[in-house]
Amino acid sequence: MLKKFASNLLPGFVLCLLCASQLQARDGYKIQLKFTDIKDSLVYLAHYYGKPLPTIYKTDSVKVDKNGVGVMQSKEKILGGIYMILLSDKKTYFDFLLDNGDEIGINITVKTLPQSLKYTGSQQNNDFIAYGEFLNGYGQKQEQISEGYKNAKNKADSAALEKQVKDAAKELYDYRENYIKSHPKALLAKIFSALELPQVPDGPHYTADGKVDSAFGYLYYKAHYWDGFDLRDDRLINTPLYDAKLDEYINKLTLQYEDSINKEGDWLLAKTRGTQELFKYTLWWLTNNAGNSKIMGMDGSYVHFVENYYMKGDATWLKPDELQQYITAARKIAPNVIGNVAPELKMKDVNGKEQSMHAIDAKYTLLVFWSPDCGHCQVELPKLDSTYKAVLKAKGVKVYAISTYDDEKMWKDFLKKNPGMQEWTNVWDPEHQSRFREQYNIYMTPIIYLLDDKKIIRGKQIDYSNIAGLIDMLERNKKTKSK
Repeated sequence: MLKKFASNLLPGFVLCLLCASQLQARDGYKIQLKFTDIKDSLVYLAHYYGKPLPTIYKTDSVKVDKNGVGVMQSKEKILGGIYMILLSDKKTYFDFLLDNGDEIGINITVKTLPQSLKYTGSQQNNDFIAYGEFLNGYGQKQEQISEGYKNAKNKADSAALEKQVKDAAKELYDYRENYIKSHPKALLAKIFSALELPQVPDGPHYTADGKVDSAFGYLYYKAHYWDGFDLRDDRLINTPLYDAKLDEYINKLTLQYEDSINKEGDWLLAKTRGTQELFKYTLWWLTNNAGNSKIMGMDGSYVHFVENYYMKGDATWLKPDELQQYITAARKIAPNVIGNVAPELKMKDVNGKEQSMHAIDAKYTLLVFWSPDCGHCQVELPKLDSTYKAVLKAKGVKVYAISTYDDEKMWKDFLKKNPGMQEWTNVWDPEHQSRFREQYNIYMTPIIYLLDDKKIIRGKQIDYSNIAGLIDMLERNKKTKSK
């Protein structure tokens, strides 16, 4: 009898398990909204993407009825994260957590946001509200401490305030850590982990030879910077955290040299490879950060990321014409990246004689692209000439100056008005044979390159004011390497 009962029960039990599995695997979302103080109004579902406001991305909308009720629903799979309900004024909004498969009820009184928010079917969002309330109290403590510093009269007062700062920071850290331990798989726990910054162990710390290690704090902080951020969880892209993390790590913690940027960028891309959104955002961010950088040499990193990722098929989200824009830009930059041998130029001087740039025998060569009709050139070139006579000539510098304008009379008249420039090798290319614009990516003037004795590019897009300093740095580096 017992066996028969068990055998009859088993198919039903399996069916229940299948039904439960199907429920758990449900995609999309259902959000039931109940406003107490708005009606007949359009509201939007939106989410963050990598960075804070004002960059938001709308995904859904609904018109709440005369009773303030609206339902947003989708059966399409979504990527979880911090979402928001955005009102029709496009200014008023509140954040909440949404994950794939969620069914959430939200009661809202707009006049008293965020205090009025009440959630059903989502304990995680109630925890999110509780965290917001905790942060309000934390912020009030910080304001009190700031006021205390203004009124501090002695070291004892300052020491007491410093203890308050540490205690408050520990309280915040403990709040997040306790939640992470008790809800390890929750989206909010992932966000809390991503927010955490490395806690540098108290010192002093020593090097292997027994000296105080002054770099320990920086090195430890950098080495552990990404410990709490799950670079495999795409949901974190739908938060306002990642862009700021990238900016601090790449632009503040990493040495601003091409090799360092490339190394750290490659590491981040290796860590995010296999994800969809984090890898995409990381590659886009690294490439555009390098391309827009004002720091000399970062265009080499732009070329690095394009050649090693875009041109190898990793930017699968781009349309062919969009991909080609990156490739074209990189190809324009690649020949004149710092560390490469400068492409040879052969052009005619004022007497019609061909002059080879590579044939110039000099410790350093300034490659100057300018135009006699350029207002900025008219100001900068006389200053460059003065600097050349006063400082640069003595450092073994010679100048190869290319007029980018095709008007011979304007070019020669300018040289007559600035006779000091006649010491330079002045050339132009009326027949457009040299391809200097493509070779050196000349899209504006003046543009100045610094080449060493082997015609290797050592500086680019510099001006008269920093050439001498760059040469001095290069000379110091030579001496250091020779020791």
